[in-house]
Amino acid sequence: MTEHATPMRGWGAEALRLMLVTDDALAGGRPLEEIVAAAVQGGVRCVQLREKHLGTRAFVARGRGLKALLAPRRVPLVINDRVDVALACGADGVHLGQSDMAVEDARRLLPPAVFIGWSVETLDDVRRAAALPLDYLGTSPVFATTTKLDAAPAWGLDGLRAVRAATALPLVAIGGLHAGNAAQVLAHGADGIAVVSAICSAADPEAAARELALAVAEGAR
Repeated sequence: MTEHATPMRGWGAEALRLMLVTDDALAGGRPLEEIVAAAVQGGVRCVQLREKHLGTRAFVARGRGLKALLAPRRVPLVINDRVDVALACGADGVHLGQSDMAVEDARRLLPPAVFIGWSVETLDDVRRAAALPLDYLGTSPVFATTTKLDAAPAWGLDGLRAVRAATALPLVAIGGLHAGNAAQVLAHGADGIAVVSAICSAADPEAAARELALAVAEGAR
């Protein structure tokens, strides 16, 4: 971990155990807040708001709504890509990809309490992360996925193990994850998992989150 990073800025790495990444297109017309509330009730520990198509004002408004929902439940809100939106809605974290704002610039702009995650697609990315002010890494994707059309080649379980050997930062695995493979992913070095369709598309998001939380707990043993 870099000298700039703290254990998830006070949240602890356990907050990364089960992360929901939102996708309105998979919600089936249901209000996003309804899905998020149900998922948290089922055991989601962290929520990442990902909005690729909303305008900035609408993105901020949605972020503020989720922050109001999550804060009393002690669940951190992470904003995907947009440092400006994170600042405007008082988010607890930001998740950046390889083409987003540079991590160093984001760290200078964000309050010290806001944690930063970074998607890594190659072992070179992982090695570069050692010199960056980061709080966790997202290994993306672990398995092939249709949720993210521009995803890099899948890491696979052996790749995930190699990432674990190359960094001390907490690892969040994402991409093609569900209750059937979550425990296996943790056994290969992930500290937590992030899911999109496994919860957003579920007929019962609370039950889906509960099943995932049980699988993750099994893998963490």
